[in-house]
Amino acid sequence: MPYSQFVLVCAGTACDSCQSREIYSRLTAAVRSQGLEGRVQVVRTGCFGFCAQGPVVKVLPDETFYVQVRPEDAGEIVAEHLAKGRPVKRLLYGGAGRAAIADIPFYQKQFRIVLRNCGVIDPENIEEYIAREGYEALATVLTSMTPEDVIEQVRISGLRGRGGAGYPTWKKWTFTKNADSDVKYVICNADEGDPGAYMDRSTLEGDPHSVLEAMAIAGYAVGAHQGYIYIRAEYPLAIHRLEVALRQARELGLLGRDILGTGFDFDVELRLGAGAFVCGEETALIASIEGHRGMPVPRPPYPAVRGLWGRPTVINNVETLANIPVIILKGGAWFASIGTETSKGTKVFALTGKVNNSGLIEVPMGTTLREIIFDIGGGIKGGKRFKAAQTGGPSGGVIPESFLDTPIDYESLAKLGSIMGSGGLIVMDEDDCIVDVNKFYLEFTVDESCGKCAPCRIGGRTMFNLLTDITEGRGTVGHIEQIHTVAHAMQKASLCGLGQTAPNPVLSSLTYFGEEYRVHIKEKRCPSGRCRALVTYTILADKCIGCTLCARRCPVNCIRGERRQPHVIDLSRCIKCGECFKACKFGAVQRS
Repeated sequence: MPYSQFVLVCAGTACDSCQSREIYSRLTAAVRSQGLEGRVQVVRTGCFGFCAQGPVVKVLPDETFYVQVRPEDAGEIVAEHLAKGRPVKRLLYGGAGRAAIADIPFYQKQFRIVLRNCGVIDPENIEEYIAREGYEALATVLTSMTPEDVIEQVRISGLRGRGGAGYPTWKKWTFTKNADSDVKYVICNADEGDPGAYMDRSTLEGDPHSVLEAMAIAGYAVGAHQGYIYIRAEYPLAIHRLEVALRQARELGLLGRDILGTGFDFDVELRLGAGAFVCGEETALIASIEGHRGMPVPRPPYPAVRGLWGRPTVINNVETLANIPVIILKGGAWFASIGTETSKGTKVFALTGKVNNSGLIEVPMGTTLREIIFDIGGGIKGGKRFKAAQTGGPSGGVIPESFLDTPIDYESLAKLGSIMGSGGLIVMDEDDCIVDVNKFYLEFTVDESCGKCAPCRIGGRTMFNLLTDITEGRGTVGHIEQIHTVAHAMQKASLCGLGQTAPNPVLSSLTYFGEEYRVHIKEKRCPSGRCRALVTYTILADKCIGCTLCARRCPVNCIRGERRQPHVIDLSRCIKCGECFKACKFGAVQRS
């Protein structure tokens, strides 16, 4: 007898860290104790995307969507909803009025292609992937299409690389296909290293077979018989699910020798990276797979012509590949009908920072920043004022409020001095200091630089030191001129994209937030209060009621005063931690 109800439990990394395994176990036990085993199936899925509201549980076929579920809620869900048909209203998003995904603003402007199976299937069950047209694209390619036909559909689709550069995918494949070599390779770049980014990880955790199928299709198109997935060892759940998927695909003859009896051979191996950001760059990634230190080399020749072990190699990132099976099944023209004139399809973003609904989203190209941040993201936390959005991570730029209606596509972001990047989107509010944020990004790129070329190795450190001077009160007008000089040298002379794009956040912020730098330099003041060296805390005598709360919270005991009498801060001893500012309920502590 088939199941009539399904309970989908998010088993992505974020929800797993919030006891989703325990929730699954308790749901399974409760179904058994209620005698519902033959009617209800409990399934662990990939990420639903609504990470701010996790752990998430969804019930089918009624589409009821539960948020912030705890293990102790499992029994009630089974007893009330599954056994009696009465949804547990207190666990619904926004109350009883929003019971299904279709009713939740977070999902209403999304369009899922890459994430089509995440939160829908058990990623460790190949049969569930097959039930949703899984491996049909590969079968179609191997039985009724030539390699030229495949590349033509990818060309028509307008798919561009989702790893950051936006290079046309079909061109890469064509270069490798036309290269003269009896051995060629396909590599999936899963070395996702941007701060706050987890798009590729979640895709692999929730739908690993889509990437394996795409790699086999790419292999057929370019004439390769071996593929590698380069994934950082920091992604243990994604690695586990890939290992399960590889084993299952081989068992069913969907990978390995003579796939589907067509005579085509293709297999995939995993290679674990140690987490070096620079290994996201193609040539450094190749060096790492070969067993060398992950350092870039000059191009050309490009990997598509001379790559892994000197052979032609196609390298695409996870998101790029996850689009391929859909393009084959629905046609390149269908994919090209989504998005903008020059940026086709959808884009996956990790929406993080000072936004109410943080999570993993997928939207059509051309969706505006305002729609993403305020319609999908639910606006800024705590009713604060939006300040800026950072796209493209350490290689991207800062976008101010005046450009909130900018459509998200490759060209529009480039005009603003930013990039699409792999899909990190960090939202900042009025309490964030632009100078401090950019110092953080530069510190990251300095730490992650391989040190091979002087422009990146020396230039990055020089820029970081200049920003440190500005945030600690030693900045001069000359610092800004030096930043521009060093930045332009890095952009022109660095060996790889890490160094070439490292100045982007600083340069874009100088364009849009130059006044904030000026205040730091000339007034020795941080308007946001983030740069500790430039902040002074004082207590206003006319507002202080002598409650002593600030004194009790001060870690260095530098606040003095009698109970019910105005207090005073000893500025010579103050470490500017801000605890007094946070503690005061009467607005008596002033930050300047």
